[in-house]
Parts: sequence; structure tokens; C-alpha cells
Amino acid sequence: MKAKFRNFTPHAINLNDGTVIESEGVARVAASFTKFDENRICSQEFGEVEGLPEKEEGVLIIVSSLVMQASDRDDLVAPATGHPECIRDEKGRIVSVPGFVRK
Repeated sequence: MKAKFRNFTPHAINLNDGTVIESEGVARVAASFTKFDENRICSQEFGEVEGLPEKEEGVLIIVSSLVMQASDRDDLVAPATGHPECIRDEKGRIVSVPGFVRK
């Protein structure tokens, strides 16, 4: 069965085949920080994932790789931004991705 995708990143996802998946909202990971030390370095701890819709049968949720890694849900995927088939512009910015990765 072909999955339906819902996008919970802050921007549209452009696939190499021309498909565009518009954002429906933004899922984020809560974060807390320690105070900066004398070198202006602090530590960051991640908490709960926020902003995800309820699970639906046959639906995969597109999120950032950080959100995907922080969650224990099995319906999350992230854009395959490291894949060699990504299309980039002249400045090296990603224009489109070939697909998605999962945890």
C-alpha cells in the first residue's frame, strides 16, 4: 500500500520527481540549556517532541531528522538530505530530495 505523507517541517518538501508536499504545521523538540561557561559554551538537553498529529493508518509524517531521532514513533520520516541524489543549486543549497529516511 502506498503511504500518504503529511509534512510537519516549517517548509514545503520538494521531491526530485516534481512532487511538492506543503507544510501543515511544525513539529519540534523541546530543549533546555545550561549556563554558558567561560568559553561561551553551554550544554543542550532535548525533551519531548511537540506538534505531531495523532498516528493514522497508512500515513507517514515528515519531520526534521532531529524530531525523528528524538521520538519513539514509527510513523516518522525525514527528508533524505544527505543522499547523493539530492539536487542542489549553484550555492550548494538543497533544491529537492529523492525521498525520505526513517530511523
